Amino acid sequence: MTTDLAVGLAREGEGPQRATLLELFLDLVFVAALALASRTLAQRLDWVGAFQTVVLLLAIWWVWSVTALVTDLYHAQRPPIFVMTLWVMLGTILMAGTLPDAFADHALVFAGAYVAINLGRGIFLVATLHNRAAHLHPSRFVFWFLVSAVPWLAGGLATGPARGLLWTTALAIDYGSAWLRYPTPRLGRIPTSQYTVAADHLAERYQQFFTLALGDLILLTTLAYADTDATISHTAALLLAFAVTVLLWQIYVHRAGALLKATIESSQDPGGFVRSAPNTHLLMVAGVVAASAGFEVAIAHPTGHTTPWLAGIILGGPALFLAGRARFEYEVFSRVSPSRLVALLMLIVAGPALVLAPALVAALTATLVLAGVAIADIVRARGNPPEQPSPSM
Repeated sequence: MTTDLAVGLAREGEGPQRATLLELFLDLVFVAALALASRTLAQRLDWVGAFQTVVLLLAIWWVWSVTALVTDLYHAQRPPIFVMTLWVMLGTILMAGTLPDAFADHALVFAGAYVAINLGRGIFLVATLHNRAAHLHPSRFVFWFLVSAVPWLAGGLATGPARGLLWTTALAIDYGSAWLRYPTPRLGRIPTSQYTVAADHLAERYQQFFTLALGDLILLTTLAYADTDATISHTAALLLAFAVTVLLWQIYVHRAGALLKATIESSQDPGGFVRSAPNTHLLMVAGVVAASAGFEVAIAHPTGHTTPWLAGIILGGPALFLAGRARFEYEVFSRVSPSRLVALLMLIVAGPALVLAPALVAALTATLVLAGVAIADIVRARGNPPEQPSPSM
């Protein structure tokens, strides 16, 4: 991306770059946000709860992914970027704190914090970068976040279904403008040649965030278990939740997870990868959020009947993760392991069959399906030489 040598903010052509402690500090706020999103879903298992959780998760994820890209392009240790990161942290805390009532009494605070984060981030950069060419990228961000601010704030003031419709429109603007490379009047789009990123840093950030997302699963299930009588059934549900956490981590890091850095470096279209990586990881993180909500309910009521919605999130969480992981694998190797597709089919078929069965049975089914994928990965790894990223990326 464009450098700004006058203030030394840009991180370009300086060798390997690692995530900073400040960035890890920032991620802690998002652990709380993801946990509250999962809890919001667990407390309202219906179409409205699912829709609201999706909207809230998309907003949280967009704040993190754009911030991760900015800290990839500039030195996080420099005072302006340091202040900007603290600004994002403060806004995210406000968003996270209002999540349970984001579609009720705290809607305007949630929307206002989201708008303030994204506009403030761009304004910080425009005010700090003295090179005129360096202004182009943050100027595009500011323009499009100003456009989406209208439905965000209008949704915060609206009531009923209008709020959801306005916020969905705002998210479509945010995600769509990024996918189209921020086409801005008089400035045009971001040229694909300027999507130069630090592969080691960006890969590490995505891997760290997914690992922290698994912390949401550990946190919620542990808290749910702490509120129970620690009977055999409750303990069994907790053990299954732990097993699912380990399996999700193992499946993620197997081959493609470890080769994410090499994939970015070898990609012939870095701009396309930068635009697709957030969506791929969003699916996997959404799967973790859904699984967290499902296992929280399963631990609280392990012998209770599995409602269609509970079966949907206990099995649908791993299914979302596998769908994202399959897309991730295709980005790396230009192919998808059959075990992922078979597992997806099994989770879809098992859903209706498990309705009215004890929640513990649904949790066990999800665990066994993920275990099958992890075992298939290990067997294939032993029988085949290590793969390299596809040169066609």
